[in-house]
Amino acid sequence: MDTTVVTENEENVWGGGNRPLGASYGKLMMWFFIVSDALTFSGFLASYGFSRFKFIETWPIADEVFTHVPFFHGNYPMIYVAFMTFVLIMSSVTMVLAVDAGHKMMQKKVVLYMFLTIIGGAIFVGSQAWEWATFIKGDYGALETKGGRILQFVQADSGARAAITEFAADLPEERVQNTRDKGVWFTDEASLTTVSLNEVVEGFKANPNILIRTETINEEGEKTLLNREESLAKLTDAVRVVEGANLIRNEYGSRLFADFFFFITGFHGFHVFSGVVINVIIFFNVILGTYQRRGHYEMVEKVGLYWHFVDLVWVFVFTFFYLV
Repeated sequence: MDTTVVTENEENVWGGGNRPLGASYGKLMMWFFIVSDALTFSGFLASYGFSRFKFIETWPIADEVFTHVPFFHGNYPMIYVAFMTFVLIMSSVTMVLAVDAGHKMMQKKVVLYMFLTIIGGAIFVGSQAWEWATFIKGDYGALETKGGRILQFVQADSGARAAITEFAADLPEERVQNTRDKGVWFTDEASLTTVSLNEVVEGFKANPNILIRTETINEEGEKTLLNREESLAKLTDAVRVVEGANLIRNEYGSRLFADFFFFITGFHGFHVFSGVVINVIIFFNVILGTYQRRGHYEMVEKVGLYWHFVDLVWVFVFTFFYLV
């Protein structure tokens, strides 16, 4: 069993009297921060759970939303999200090894494991940015009704999702985006969609193999599919084309889902990005021998506590958003 040797410099890390729970001042303050941040994330996730329970009949199904893998086309539910989770958890393992190497005053191993931790964090942040971009861009497009409900399209023969660009008619109409520089005072609208509402409606009427499904989830846990007559009747309620997701509209279903997704995953992503930046700073200090001269690697241990907390929070975010 290894014996931890407390050096004179390590004793001076805590400048007060008795050490609370044997922890230094820096580690104690890090624990205070972690507890307060944990309460913040708990409040966010509780709000998400309450909203999902309240609007459960229209909440998007995660397996139908997160189906993308970079450089591959097809339907791969949760594959890439699982990869992101694996990378982040493994970065927590390398951080444990870095802390352990620091306790043994093994500078080269600390450098190696800190480097692997930074790489894992960078991959996760980059993957989350890619996931955001894909979520914002959207897949198939949908229509929004007067009441703010989302209408999606599927192929009647196969049941597969149908993109609005696949069946939309090509009408000789001109669409103009309202902007202030074109003389429309105090008016700016979002970028024009790929196809117009009239093109989608006319293309739907001309293609009997396309059906509409609503965002309402039935008893089988699937979105409600309308027959051809019901689909044509429902189409009269449509007021606009929706492509992708943002803080106002969401082609996947309830707009609250997009709001919570951007806010909570963005807040966590900011924590991971901050952790990567801090790890980089500590990494260069390790290379320069700063902690070797101090006689302890407590800074590595403190940043390790933060990194483990970020990983643990992601486990809950992953469970709430993607699994439940």
